[in-house]
Amino acid sequence: MPQSHDPADTGLAGAAHPSPGTARASTRLVALYVLAQFGLWTALLTPVTVSLALKVAGLDGANKATGLGLILGVGAFIAMICMPLWGALSDRTTSRFGRRRPWLAAGVVVGGVGLVVVVLAPNMLVVGLGWCLCQAAFNATQAALNAILPDYVPDEQRGRVSGLLGLTPISAVLLGTLIVQVVGSSSAWTFLVPLAVAAVFVGLLVAVLPDRPAGTDPAAEAPVRSNPLEFVRGFWISPRRHPDFAWAFLSRFLFFTGAAFLLTYQVYFLTDGLGVPTAEVAGRVFVSTLVSAAVTITVSVLGGWLSDRIGRRKPLVLVAAMTGAVGLLTIGTSTTFTQFLIGSAVTSVGTGLYHAIDLALVASVLPNPDDAAKDMGTFQIASSIPQSLAPTIAPVFLLLGNGEYVAVFVAAAVFAVLGAIAIQPVRGVR
Repeated sequence: MPQSHDPADTGLAGAAHPSPGTARASTRLVALYVLAQFGLWTALLTPVTVSLALKVAGLDGANKATGLGLILGVGAFIAMICMPLWGALSDRTTSRFGRRRPWLAAGVVVGGVGLVVVVLAPNMLVVGLGWCLCQAAFNATQAALNAILPDYVPDEQRGRVSGLLGLTPISAVLLGTLIVQVVGSSSAWTFLVPLAVAAVFVGLLVAVLPDRPAGTDPAAEAPVRSNPLEFVRGFWISPRRHPDFAWAFLSRFLFFTGAAFLLTYQVYFLTDGLGVPTAEVAGRVFVSTLVSAAVTITVSVLGGWLSDRIGRRKPLVLVAAMTGAVGLLTIGTSTTFTQFLIGSAVTSVGTGLYHAIDLALVASVLPNPDDAAKDMGTFQIASSIPQSLAPTIAPVFLLLGNGEYVAVFVAAAVFAVLGAIAIQPVRGVR
């Protein structure tokens, strides 16, 4: 690994406990951090959005919808469980290679094995097993990546970095779609090329990350815990003792629940609400996705920069959630596809800004910096649960609205507004 006596060259600034006044994380470290996150999303989201569905359809076309839903549902549950678990283990890793690098590398390697299993799978069961291995492994890498923000990025720089991280999922989806078009939808390369992207970018980050083993940081607040009972207890973060973290968690949960309503009913709203022919739905969704991607990428970068510039997070989170609510209402009352696109764009302004700020905000209110990976992994649950919850409770609002989708989007907007309100009691961040 390259050595330097200048902290700005290596990203050693702030080591494991950056705070206002420490040296800035280097441009190289930030760039490789963002690229590593982009690469991981490419390997993970390309199967979720395209290639896994094609694999399942090729094995069992008659039951493809049910089979895919079961595989993705079980995989999502495993991801939710594994993220904080791997994070907690990363926080306590005493390897001479550091506490983050082993998990960054091992997650991609084992996740790659899982993708190979999916590619070679002769039936749905083996596809499911391979995908579960992917989710378990890739979330080890994700847990380590989550911790890099509080570990190595000073508070005054976190908004910009968080904004750059916020654009990586949608960018990865676009790249994944392009890869599938280039290599052919039935090719094994639809899984392996995205994996190669992740391996290269995560590998570059591993090569330059100035990582330390757990327990060797002179700024650490507590020694590495090894008591099994204490380890298990550590997964419970008391809202009474850590109210700022609890409010940030609740805000993300509420906002993402509202956003998940749109993902759940977007297709049905187009066909049933706007009368778009089924044959045209895929094209309309693609157009909507492009619009949302352009807006999200722009707003994430600008929002993160603005947050650092003014030194405030909470007002921007409030604006983001309220803007998202307006966009959802616009969609729910749409009578034309043009109005639907406008609503999608406005919603994307809100979600893009929210993504740019809330990671930076929560990184500043973690209960214990020495448990950064575990706590950031726990925080990710706030965005995982809504993906399963929204499809479950959305039909209730549809029923209350006598089958009118506007009721669903009104409920989504209310969740977004409640998410905005929930962030206001946070005291540790302005």
